[in-house]
Amino acid sequence: MADSEVDEAAARLYGLRPDEFTAARDAAASEAGERSASRAIKALRRPSVAAWAVNVLVRADPGGLEEVLALAAELREAQDDLDAMALTALNRQRRDLVAALTRDAVSLAGEAGVSVSAAARDDIARTLNAALRDAGAAVAVQTGRLVRALDASGLDPVDLSGAVGGGTPGGGAPVVAAPRDDLAELRARRAAEKAVREAERGATDADRDLAAARAREEKARERSALLSERVSALEQELARVAAQADEAAAEAGRHAQERDAAAARAREAATRAERARAALAAASDSQ
Repeated sequence: MADSEVDEAAARLYGLRPDEFTAARDAAASEAGERSASRAIKALRRPSVAAWAVNVLVRADPGGLEEVLALAAELREAQDDLDAMALTALNRQRRDLVAALTRDAVSLAGEAGVSVSAAARDDIARTLNAALRDAGAAVAVQTGRLVRALDASGLDPVDLSGAVGGGTPGGGAPVVAAPRDDLAELRARRAAEKAVREAERGATDADRDLAAARAREEKARERSALLSERVSALEQELARVAAQADEAAAEAGRHAQERDAAAARAREAATRAERARAALAAASDSQ
């Protein structure tokens, strides 16, 4: 029961980003039902970026590993038959497949917000090559719980010590490769599955862009409404000021008329005063 609990926790934890692993592992250890399971979960090691990227690839694209195993079976058959031409063609396919799966792993890591260095990218390719050359490495990769990268060098079996978090792959059933006649069908299905994933990612991106566009549209409409209200208020204020200007102009006209009338009265008064002074002077002279 404890082993099952540890493997379940490991399966969940090794799907998390490396920077999320430690805190989630410690939380899972504290929540474990048995003390032995708690200790085993606590002992799980954080995966390298390369190992985590391979785990993500296996979880997102299990067909990719099936194709690796099918190609490995063909390579072994060609080696047993000493078929040089087949080996040359299959090795070319191996390089292309590893390169394609490595790109997919790096892309999936990027989508999760994890940057893969050139060294980690090389480790991903080495791990996939190890799965092609060694059945034990293939089973380890299939668990989706790799802790470190794998490397197949020489004729010795791939070193799997400490390579898998949780139960070791030796006790599990190995992955069964597709028959040779089904390899083309397998590749076609994997290509279709990849196309579906890419279409779904495209649809998700389109939905996100649509939501963002709608939010921008709503914001623009709100701003337009506010500005329209502001324009209306300014128009009302302009009408009020224009009316005041008209009233002031009318008042100025009235004051101008009053000024002209006052000026006429002043001139008339000045004329009468001049005449009165002349009359006074004439009277004085006659006496």
